Amino acid sequence: MKKLAALFIGLLFSVQYILAQAIVPPSPRKIQVAILFDTSNSMDGLIEQAKSRIWTIVNDLSGLRHQGAAPTIEIALYDYGNSSLSSESNYIRKQLELTNDLDMISQKLFGLTTNGGNEYCGAVISSSLSELNWSVHPQDLRMIYIAGNEPFNQGTINYKDVCATAALRDIQVNTIYCGNYDQGVREFWYDGAKLGKGDYFNIDSDKAIAHVVSPYDDAINTYNDSLNRTYYGYGSLGSQRKMSQVAEDNNAESQSIATKAERSIAKSKDNYSNSSWDLIDAVKLEGKKIEELKEDELPEEFKGKTDEEKKKLIEQKDSERQAYQKKINELAVERQNYIDEERKKNTEAGIADDFGTSVQKSILKKANELGYEKEKVK
Repeated sequence: MKKLAALFIGLLFSVQYILAQAIVPPSPRKIQVAILFDTSNSMDGLIEQAKSRIWTIVNDLSGLRHQGAAPTIEIALYDYGNSSLSSESNYIRKQLELTNDLDMISQKLFGLTTNGGNEYCGAVISSSLSELNWSVHPQDLRMIYIAGNEPFNQGTINYKDVCATAALRDIQVNTIYCGNYDQGVREFWYDGAKLGKGDYFNIDSDKAIAHVVSPYDDAINTYNDSLNRTYYGYGSLGSQRKMSQVAEDNNAESQSIATKAERSIAKSKDNYSNSSWDLIDAVKLEGKKIEELKEDELPEEFKGKTDEEKKKLIEQKDSERQAYQKKINELAVERQNYIDEERKKNTEAGIADDFGTSVQKSILKKANELGYEKEKVK
């Protein structure tokens, strides 16, 4: 009788678990990317390529879907090999933990400077493995990209052990050698990628990016300026982060009008979320109660208003934001069609990879293996 009762209770719990799984939607999948930059003297070109391509990479990631759902995108940033860093740290600096704060990613990237030093690839990969909050879900995409131009086997931490460990954790190590392909093989960059179950690329880091300027860029960027006016900084970070948003627009434009258009498109996607400082996102995405905010925490436009007036203004600005994002997205489709045609010409001309195309290729390849698909444009 006791066995029968225990069996019944076990069955009951099993049914409850199955029902709970059916009721509670699964958490969104994650795409986690750690980028490790050599910032020694010779790497200025690499950093410039990354600045030009970062928003293209973000938009490619934003266009991926897993079982129809958009994944959360998290990017981490390290620099290594810079003589301004301490030898005790192996000349390694974690610039940014895995984060979905896209403005902060841009800010840190544009803040990188180069200075001669010792480049320890095994050490910086090891640091990224131990310090970052990597997911363990088998369908989350986890990638490390390390770029540089010195022998991969320098330093006291053995790259072979580190790359093999990453592979065991299903964190793919992709290597980007800034120089001749065969030289990168001789200097163990190919071996690092092979052990890390990733891809090996070589690029000419001194080559300037050939930007594809489309007929749609100006209109997209004009709508972006309007989009910015729907953001309202609140609390202690609000005004500073609002200025940072515009500053990162300017950083993108300093690369090219096309780069700014890519950033504008990224800002029209769900992955561009700023609930830590923007009142509209905080209320909409985090459920923050505007009536609980003190007067001195509010943006100027919201001060002196009743709770109902504040809520109406939030709804109005959210509606305006969605309208601008929709316009940008519509133009982005036309822009991408134009760019795809231009890229066909580049492919036929045999134009070599740069930092951005190397990252794009390997991410899309691995994503497809895990069942991710590109979003279907309606």
